[in-house]
Amino acid sequence: MTDLGQHPSARAIRTTQIGIAVSIVLVFVKAVAGNLGHSYALIADATETGADILSSALLWLGLRYSLKPADKGHPYGHGKAEPLAAIVISLFLLGAAVWIAYNAVHFILTPHTLPRKFTLLVLLVVIAVKELLFRYVISVGKSLGSQAVIADAYHHRSDAITSLAAFVGISIAIWAGKGYEGADDWAALIAACLIVFNAFKILRPAFNEIMDSAPSSDIGERIKASAVSVPEVKEVEKCYVRKMGFDYFVDLHILVNGDLSVTEGHNIAHKVKDKLMKDDGRIKDALIHVEPY
Repeated sequence: MTDLGQHPSARAIRTTQIGIAVSIVLVFVKAVAGNLGHSYALIADATETGADILSSALLWLGLRYSLKPADKGHPYGHGKAEPLAAIVISLFLLGAAVWIAYNAVHFILTPHTLPRKFTLLVLLVVIAVKELLFRYVISVGKSLGSQAVIADAYHHRSDAITSLAAFVGISIAIWAGKGYEGADDWAALIAACLIVFNAFKILRPAFNEIMDSAPSSDIGERIKASAVSVPEVKEVEKCYVRKMGFDYFVDLHILVNGDLSVTEGHNIAHKVKDKLMKDDGRIKDALIHVEPY
């Protein structure tokens, strides 16, 4: 297996470990505060954080699996485990939203005690911690170009949103008093809808990556620019790029002088490949096809 210290997955895995550790503490705090403070929104929030922990654990496993080197059965490596983990995370988000919404409706229809004031303080701390965690994880995910890590970041953001909705609902219930106990539960229901939105937001790019959709046009343009910087290359006829986990695989058709020998054309192709991999460390391999002009 690839040395973790030499691969982008190492940073992604460390980020995931931090998220799991923070979430374990928060799920305990929220569950206890929700039960003692008579707040279903806070209990629902704890449930959503529990889903965070499970999905982050799956992400951890997915990232480690994606590090396995290429083999006979997987000549392009195991990088697809990374967007697959993102899809699983989004499905966990959807599952958590359905569970929260179901129980919110139940509590809306069932009279219960007003939430306690101390739950508001707990939620303020939770919102701050989760928002900071989101910003840290999303920055890592974007820098690595990892849909799975970005998905995990939005899991933390959805947790912060759930906590914010709970804070608003509990505030209304406490301020308005008896008869408004359901505001807490309506907050949980609204949060569930926001979680569904986030789930679909991360599901689409991960699914596109599984289907080998072309990455951003900027990457293709940079690859073409690197190729034509080789003096013997007149232009790039075709450029196909696929993303495999943290790496890119390139298929390139270049135009060179048709009077060159096969050996000379072969050497030019190697020069182009070396240039591409030198200019962008994320390019794992490049297949160069030489066309005469």
